[in-house]
Amino acid sequence: MSGEVRRVAMISMHTSPAAAPGTADAGGMNVAILAIARELARRGVEVDLLTRATGAAAVSTLEPGLTLHELGAGPAGVVAKGDLSAVADEFGEAVARIAGRESRPYDVVHAHYWLSGLAVLPVAIELGIPFVQSFHTLGAMKHRSMPTGQLTEPERRVRSESFLALQADAVIASSTAEVDDLIEQVGAQPDKVWIIPPGVDTRLFAPQSDAGDAVRLALGIESGRPLLAVVGRVQPLKGQELAVRALAAMPVPRPILVIAGEPTPGEEDYLEKLHELAADSGVAADVRFVGALERQAVAELLAAASVTLVPSHSETFGLVALESAACGTPAVAQRVSGLVESVADGESGVLVDSRDPAEWARVVSLLLDDPLYYDELAISARRFAEGFTWAASVSILLDVYRSLGQGRP
Repeated sequence: MSGEVRRVAMISMHTSPAAAPGTADAGGMNVAILAIARELARRGVEVDLLTRATGAAAVSTLEPGLTLHELGAGPAGVVAKGDLSAVADEFGEAVARIAGRESRPYDVVHAHYWLSGLAVLPVAIELGIPFVQSFHTLGAMKHRSMPTGQLTEPERRVRSESFLALQADAVIASSTAEVDDLIEQVGAQPDKVWIIPPGVDTRLFAPQSDAGDAVRLALGIESGRPLLAVVGRVQPLKGQELAVRALAAMPVPRPILVIAGEPTPGEEDYLEKLHELAADSGVAADVRFVGALERQAVAELLAAASVTLVPSHSETFGLVALESAACGTPAVAQRVSGLVESVADGESGVLVDSRDPAEWARVVSLLLDDPLYYDELAISARRFAEGFTWAASVSILLDVYRSLGQGRP
């Protein structure tokens, strides 16, 4: 083979890459996997996406060279994320059956998230296939970032991530913040860790002069009223309550805050608490909960927004901030973790040093009250986003894959 890459298995056990972001456990990871797989397929690499079926097992061709395998493993239907490690062995066996019957074996097995690695590392070892691990989020990072009083990640996850990082032929990180955690907290070997920032579809996510009126009309909002957008799964780690509190700290007439996304399974109470917080803070009439949106609708919302808020306690990168920048909409985020790379302070948005709602309200008000600075920031945000492409991400990834195949028969 001498480093040639012809077929790749990309594993996402707990959530299908084809699932709509913002629903269940689907988010930026799903966007990234599907975008990378599509770019690989365009370059002539056959890609199999393997995920656990929540319905009947199925195989579907998403586009030429890109096939989705939904594999039966464990009980039928949805399995709580905390229980999925118990079906990892069965899922791995299903993957092994596919890998073993292919006339052209996989050149790389690339696991996304720790559950996927747990399931397929034994398969890769048994078949002698290079094994690549992307974590997307790390238990160690979430341990430090979770709000006071929130449950931390299970110890099995933390131990498994350390084991996988040591066993993998290569570990892919999306930011220097993730690299730091991989080396310092997880124990990954520095020479196995590669940084590959995500890209953004700058054709889909782009400034749209008419998006504002259409979005306002759909939401029943008067023309010209500023919009603040928060996009992502509704869960404590994403910190949507900060956005509601910041809105409440702004002077009347306030902007409209649009929260797009559904609660992660098990976090339905958090959504209810957000509704209660909005009511108790006197801003219920100024908040719209719109649920999960299709990608086109997300692009339209971000293009229509005056400012995108990213109130997460941590992000390994922060893809929404990059998509917002591509739309020419500045983002406001906390100066933590990967957000310092997805938001260029003073170029694509503003980084805030605290989670004080009054400070966030002040920063947003400054942007809205200074049209000249805002317009400059909107232009530079788009230019910043144009530096991140999925083509560039995949070029680096292929270099990683090829390096693992050098010298193989």
